[in-house]
Amino acid sequence: MIVAANVMAVAEAGAAEIGDPGSPSTIDVHGFVSQGYIKSTANDYLVDSSGGGSFEFSEAGLNFTVQPLDRLSIGVQLFAYNLGTSGNFTMRADWFYLDYHFRDWLGIRAGRVKLVYGLYNDVSDIDAARTPILLPSSIYPLTNRNLLFGVQGGEIYGYARIGRAGALEYRAMGGAIDIPLPSQIGQSTEASNIDIPYLAAGRLMWETPLEGLRLGVSGVVLRLNEDLFFPAYSATESARDTLYSYVASIEYVAHDLQLAAEYAQARNEVRELAPTPTRVPTVVSSGGYALATYRVARWFEPGAYFSFTYANRNLGAQSDTLVNGMLTTNDENVQDDLAGTLRFDINSFWIVKLEGHYMHGTEALGTVPTAAVNWGLFLIKTTGYF
Repeated sequence: MIVAANVMAVAEAGAAEIGDPGSPSTIDVHGFVSQGYIKSTANDYLVDSSGGGSFEFSEAGLNFTVQPLDRLSIGVQLFAYNLGTSGNFTMRADWFYLDYHFRDWLGIRAGRVKLVYGLYNDVSDIDAARTPILLPSSIYPLTNRNLLFGVQGGEIYGYARIGRAGALEYRAMGGAIDIPLPSQIGQSTEASNIDIPYLAAGRLMWETPLEGLRLGVSGVVLRLNEDLFFPAYSATESARDTLYSYVASIEYVAHDLQLAAEYAQARNEVRELAPTPTRVPTVVSSGGYALATYRVARWFEPGAYFSFTYANRNLGAQSDTLVNGMLTTNDENVQDDLAGTLRFDINSFWIVKLEGHYMHGTEALGTVPTAAVNWGLFLIKTTGYF
């Protein structure tokens, strides 16, 4: 598949080595640096970009892997980013693991492992491995990257051929997520605690007998604890959310063509603990996308996708509805996104991307009464990697 081919191209682009080549103690080192620009025509999305745009879209990472034994590998990635008020270039261990590979059909990892969700969540940190700058937000919202990229716990995985029926690849994991709180200066609501004390996730992929075609399903269940403080009212609210989510996936790759589509549905059950123990109505959300890319030449690859999101499927086509005591318009419930990307591979270590989005709806903005319903988003991003 093209994503896998791009990942291999990144790996083969060149890596620094620490130690004697071929020695078990040799450490492979890879890294990347990205700088982007975001401009919105009407609304502030991801960053404050509706004026002159924003360059607050930067990423840098450095990862190390070593294989001290034939079946044992160790890895860690240090990552820092800036996206508006988030990140602020605080360095953290994006992922780290101990991996023991018993057989092709059985391996185990322990540490902070990448969360499997859909086709691309576990490779969302590799900009060079995909065409779009922003993966479809219906499945992979960039605002959730720091929240749902890695899990502190363990994983079992494997790959098994099943004769003429193709092959199966599986991954299953469990653990917890510590959520660093973003800057809350000037905000009307402050979070004193947000964490995910437990999470379980899994993915099963079927590589069909038709070369290039694979089908998959993945699911996540998690508990989210939230403690919020409202300074204007000196009031505190605490809630415990239980989220169940699944994604159905299909991808077909033939030569330089990639086609992919995914559909997700999530069920969020909320139990408020304070000030008064209550259970609010369950919210069911859904979304999906269809994507196509084509590598015209070694240095040029265009792509496009259409993504849709419904924050609350119960709203349907109603113009406005009371949801949890708040008036919500249908425009705030929907996010349609038609995106087009031009990717330029300058050489084996440097890429440049141009991307435009036509948006309908304001679900991605939260509750913003003055938000424009139809708006555009433009991005430029350059990434260097080794």
